[in-house]
Amino acid sequence: METTSRAGAWDTAGPAPSEGGQTGLRSLAAYLRAPFPWYGLDEAFTGPRWLLQVGATADGTVRHGATGHGEEPSIRPDAAAAHRERFAVVVTVANTALRPTSDGTGHLDATTASSAAWLAGSGLLATTWPAQLDHTLRAEWLEQQTETAFELADDLAGPAWSSLSLPVDGEPTPFHYRESEFGWVLAGSARDEVHLGAYGRGMSAYGLGFSAIGDIRSYAP
Repeated sequence: METTSRAGAWDTAGPAPSEGGQTGLRSLAAYLRAPFPWYGLDEAFTGPRWLLQVGATADGTVRHGATGHGEEPSIRPDAAAAHRERFAVVVTVANTALRPTSDGTGHLDATTASSAAWLAGSGLLATTWPAQLDHTLRAEWLEQQTETAFELADDLAGPAWSSLSLPVDGEPTPFHYRESEFGWVLAGSARDEVHLGAYGRGMSAYGLGFSAIGDIRSYAP
C-alpha cells in the first residue's frame, strides 16, 4: 500500500473496527490511553453514540479506534433488515511516521488517509452479510471483499473514489468518498495529529460534520 503494507496494516490497525482480536480492545480505558484526539460526528447529530474498539500494537500503544453513531449495526442475513439500519462510524487513526516494531525486528509504515480508508472499508464489510450466502461461503466472500477494500484504499486517486468536502472542527476538509451496495466509505486527514475514515448505511455522508470529542466518556454506556 502507498502508506502501509498489508502486514503493516494489520500490525498498526489490528482487526477491522467491529471485529475482535488480540489487538482489539473494546473498553473505555483503552480509549482513554490514546495519545491523540478522538473524532466523532459534530453536535448536529443528536442520536445515540457508542464505542466500538481500539487497535493497539503489541506493547499496548493505541494506534486507532472507532466511534459509532445511530443504530449499532449487526450482521444480518436479511438484506432488507440490514438496509433499514441507520448508522455512521468514525475511524480515528494516529498520524505516525515510519517506525520500528515493538520487538525491534522490522519497521511499520507511516499512516495516511489510505490507512483510514482501509480501516473504514474493512469495518463496513464486517457489518455486511449478503443474504444469499451461508456461514461457510461468507468467510470466502469476506476474504475476497477485504482484499478489494485494501486495493481500493491503496489508490485514493483512482476512479473508484470521488471528492467530497466536509467540515472538520468547523473547517472545510477534503475527503475521498465511494459508495457500494453495502454502504459508503470516506477518508481524509484532520489537522496534523490524525487521519479520519468513516463508513455507514442509511445516513447520507453528504450531510455529516466531524469534530474532536471533548470527553470520550460521553460515548460510554
